[in-house]
Amino acid sequence: MLDIKFIKENQELVKDAIKNKNIKAEIDFDVLIGLYEKRLQIKKDIDELNRQKNEAAKTRNIEEGIRIKNELSNLDPQLETVTKEFMTIMGLLPNIPSADTPIGPDESGNQVIRNWGTPKQFDFTPKEHFDLGRALGVIDTETATEVSGSRFAYLKGGLALMQFALVQHVFSILTNEEIIKNITTGSKISVPTKPFIPVVPPVMIRPAVYSRMDRLEPKDERYYIPSDDIYLIGSAEHTMGSMHMDHIFEEDELPIRYIGYSTAFRREAGAAGKDTKGILRVHQFDKLEMETFCLPEQSIQEQELLVAMQEHFLQTLNLPYQVVLICTGDMGKPDYRQIDIETWMPGQNRYRETHTADLMTSFQARRLNTRVRRKDGTIEPVHMNDATACAIGRLLIAIMENYQNADGTITVPEVLVPHLGGMKVISK
Repeated sequence: MLDIKFIKENQELVKDAIKNKNIKAEIDFDVLIGLYEKRLQIKKDIDELNRQKNEAAKTRNIEEGIRIKNELSNLDPQLETVTKEFMTIMGLLPNIPSADTPIGPDESGNQVIRNWGTPKQFDFTPKEHFDLGRALGVIDTETATEVSGSRFAYLKGGLALMQFALVQHVFSILTNEEIIKNITTGSKISVPTKPFIPVVPPVMIRPAVYSRMDRLEPKDERYYIPSDDIYLIGSAEHTMGSMHMDHIFEEDELPIRYIGYSTAFRREAGAAGKDTKGILRVHQFDKLEMETFCLPEQSIQEQELLVAMQEHFLQTLNLPYQVVLICTGDMGKPDYRQIDIETWMPGQNRYRETHTADLMTSFQARRLNTRVRRKDGTIEPVHMNDATACAIGRLLIAIMENYQNADGTITVPEVLVPHLGGMKVISK
């Protein structure tokens, strides 16, 4: 949520954000500001009446107390109505994109800002992951379709073990302050080197909390359980970002960094006919997600740290990738700045998105009422970042396709061998 004072002073900037982010909403700023001022006045009237009520109680003026009580009973519903109207309009407004965010209508406007690694040249035609997985017996979508429906899969054998090797590898990086220190030094990033706290978060979230995270929409992408009025999360971010709602940090506590592992659920309602084979685009998948809370002046550098951690992770696996600055028409509504990483998939002969890093500035924190108390006593919203550490299904695909051999086996990346009990090859 934007600051109303910022909106009043920067209406054209907000209008540009609505346009460039393709937000389908007609906003009457005069109405919005009028509701804000009316809300302020009602609050002032209520405060004054409460003061008078206290005075009446001290003097035991029962008649005056009754009058004030009646006036308050009229003002309270007015405040509730005006607040609801005001918050409804405020909820439609997107975050303002950063100055370096490209303006573009959709993914065609995204900009590649750097590459790492050289795609391997095979002396045979590389296969896609689903053909490799079927032949090795480590991906079974046919049985999963019979049991659960389309876009589900069983992972078996060496591939199932590799999933947990990836989890251990991620934790070993993000919980190691020395590694983080080396990454910040090498990337010339100026942030504290505090390690990430491991979290296994809930996979269900209340609708009101989901809305406060501003991640509930689009609802047709979410799995909802009406009997319990609860949603299944689409990312660990959703229940980690909301961990500190209505909380005030002390300045010295920040940054707070979490690395969460969870199953995620997405209906893929808008993906009919896309990537229907294998495990690239499924309804249920496992993911490791980074979530951080930091001081406003550190948030850009904090995002750069998250991207550097993602790059370090991919480099340890020796997977070629490109870093992409996401344009206004392709970024999320709460995002100030979004950076994606696309990893080379030789079986598909193209780069595919495996990581994203979203800087929300204070947008989510205002909705969540997550704040920081400065050393001088002032209180303000924190800044929030979230980023993929490892979308496990997509990383399994990248490993399978990049490390495949002519005989159909898959070589295990060297860095994962210790986490796999010495297994060096996945074979039938």
